[in-house]
Formats: sequence, structure tokens, C-alpha cells
Amino acid sequence: MTDLDLRPVGRVESSLRDRADAPRQGDEGAPDAWIVIDAACAPALAGLEAGADVIVLTWLDRADRAVLAVHPRGDVSRPVTGVFQTRSPDRPNPIGLHRVRVLAVEGTRLHVRDLEALDGTPVLDLKPVLGDVGDR
Repeated sequence: MTDLDLRPVGRVESSLRDRADAPRQGDEGAPDAWIVIDAACAPALAGLEAGADVIVLTWLDRADRAVLAVHPRGDVSRPVTGVFQTRSPDRPNPIGLHRVRVLAVEGTRLHVRDLEALDGTPVLDLKPVLGDVGDR
């Protein structure tokens, strides 16, 4: 296996501090939050505007990396399922995937909707949500 060198490009600022208080997905009641991008990565924000839908990749730094199978959504009435078939934050490489709407861009700060990540969560990358093939 090859070693990977990941460096966060920013961090989440959110009122969510405890995992028990966070919704399972952003569209299930997540409060508005901020993504603060490191100043060295500021040029990467060029062209990003309010109204854009963006995929945010995070490192779920409070996850349990030893977990390989879970009851989906913590529902013990559902059969145990491998984490690769779930969106569980507990997994060998706890990379979070979040589709958010950008509400405002203020310098290196992005005000976003639908981000269920906890305060202080490292942000690995941002990617645009792609439209139809002809619109790319």
C-alpha cells in the first residue's frame, strides 16, 4: 500500500459540538455553518459564489476507525451492514462527503447550509456539483 499525505485546506465552524447532537445527514436539520479556508488556499476559491452547490470532503476526526460493520443509522432492527454500504462516520478512512449550498463567500470564509460536520472538523477539499453533461 502507498502512504498518503493529506493536508486540510480548512476547518468547519459550527454550533454542532457533540456528535450526539448532529443530524445523520445535512438535509436532516443541520444548522448553517462556516467553512474557513486556509489563507494559502485562498486562490482556489476563485469563481465560487453564493448559490453554488458544492461537495465538501472532510476528515471525520472523531470517528472510530476500527468499525467495519454497523446497524444502518444506528437502528438495531436493521441487519448489520458493512460500512462501505452505509454513510456511517465510523469507518477505516473516515472521509465525510457533504453536499452543501453556499450562502455567502466572505474572503476565505464560506457560509453554507446543510453541513452536519462538527465544529473543528478538518476540510480536505471542495468540489463543484456537476450539472448535465452539456452544461459542463
